[in-house]
Amino acid sequence: MAAPHPPRADDWWRDAVIYQVYPRSFADGDGDGTGDLAGVRARLPHLAELGVDALWFTPWYASPMVDGGYDVADYRAIDPAFGSLDEAEKLIAEAAGLGLRVIVDIVPNHVSDQHVWFQEALAAGPGSPERERFHFRPGRGEHGELPPNDWPSQFSGNTWTRVPDGEWYLHLFTPEQPDLNWAHPDVRREHEDVLRFWFARGVAGVRIDSAALLTKDPDLRDFTEGVDPHPYIDLDEIHEVYRSWRGVADEYGGVFVGEVWLPDAERFARYLRPDELHTAFNFNFLACPWDPDCLRRTIDDTLAEHAPVGAPATWVLCNHDITRTVTRYGREDTGFDFAEKRFGIPTDLELGTRRARAAALLTLALPGSVYLYQGEELGLPEADIPLDRIQDPMHFRSGGTDPGRDGCRVPLPWEADAPSYGFGTLPGAEPWLPQPADWGRHAVDRQTGDPGSMLALYRTALALRRTEAGFGDGTLTWLPAPDGVLAFTRDHGLTCVVNLSGASVELPAHRAGLLASGPLDAAGTLPPDTAVWLRA
Repeated sequence: MAAPHPPRADDWWRDAVIYQVYPRSFADGDGDGTGDLAGVRARLPHLAELGVDALWFTPWYASPMVDGGYDVADYRAIDPAFGSLDEAEKLIAEAAGLGLRVIVDIVPNHVSDQHVWFQEALAAGPGSPERERFHFRPGRGEHGELPPNDWPSQFSGNTWTRVPDGEWYLHLFTPEQPDLNWAHPDVRREHEDVLRFWFARGVAGVRIDSAALLTKDPDLRDFTEGVDPHPYIDLDEIHEVYRSWRGVADEYGGVFVGEVWLPDAERFARYLRPDELHTAFNFNFLACPWDPDCLRRTIDDTLAEHAPVGAPATWVLCNHDITRTVTRYGREDTGFDFAEKRFGIPTDLELGTRRARAAALLTLALPGSVYLYQGEELGLPEADIPLDRIQDPMHFRSGGTDPGRDGCRVPLPWEADAPSYGFGTLPGAEPWLPQPADWGRHAVDRQTGDPGSMLALYRTALALRRTEAGFGDGTLTWLPAPDGVLAFTRDHGLTCVVNLSGASVELPAHRAGLLASGPLDAAGTLPPDTAVWLRA
């Protein structure tokens, strides 16, 4: 069993490295083809040895799994495919014994159409109190045959579905995910009770899905491009919700991280005021191409956004929705945009891997906290899923043009020569998503002991980040550097240099080298697409 991490201060979240667990694909404890909490518990030593501080679990609640668990039917029950509430409590306790905190995912914008509230609303009919918890409306047109408004979906397709009695209900995502009415007191009370339920069971924090979408224009006015305020994104009333939530979190010493996609820096920062959320995801960095000017601008903008409210930045290269880093960085267009996802984009995986290794050191050297998506420490590429095995609703709602997000959700490889590469699926059952034929070369057991592996790089980098002065929260100062090179110092003389140019470059004066993402040249210069940590 791995040794527990040393205890951290109460503001641990300001510079933590948080590992994202997608339970369905992490490890399969009962052999049925679906990852579960028993599988996670068995693999906790891997996460402790990796050197992360906390684990963020995407939804593990009872769900029909129409949208990967983000269609929640019961927040107080674990989905049977993953285990039980008792097992979740054991996992939280066992993780704590290894110095690993647990963060759970809350999806406040919507619930599953199988949630008891929505089933009650369908049964109760038009004008009932049960329907007031959602957005039910009569349709437009002579016979109510048209949707109540023209709001665009967060996925492709319509945002309104008509029920047999003629009314329509709102769903910004799939029809199986009806939006809640956050103007209703029942909705607010229920979510505060859910927060207390999980904080009382020892979770350290909550990740808030689609955090800027909760409140809606009460008149459901039509959407007009470029006209503010938007009818359902970032309405001012949403901050009342998070101020109330912050009071709940403070009762337990819990923290929040919000999924907030907003282009306006000032409005983004409002979510991070001292009486609201602690942190929010930095999506501009996640989507940024492998380009020195764009990266520097994004880093500067991120730090500037957070400075007025004193909140730490978060840095992330990939998550369960985003094309994996190794694949993305090996393409001609190295940025990310949901609208641009297509089948068959050429990728140079050797180039992408080299850049992903350099990006890992860049990310871990920046001020603030870092989120690491499962499998990134193994250098996993995006997998091509056969058309008949795709499950993601984004693919189907796009009419088949979008490959969806399944390619970054393929079950992890643990043992190169074991069935299902050690994921745990028993003979006669297949993993819920197919694993590529060459998945074994990325397996944990094959990378362990290989000093040149991606896993070794992450383990070493995280150990240094924990023990060496200058990492985590604090200041960043840019250094003069050749074109195409990013160089900056942190406190205590820590220096990070990333070469994004096409030629090798001289390193700045230093007294020690801590870690490089790849071999230096014979002359000691830094090759292209390579990063290094130095001590000045």
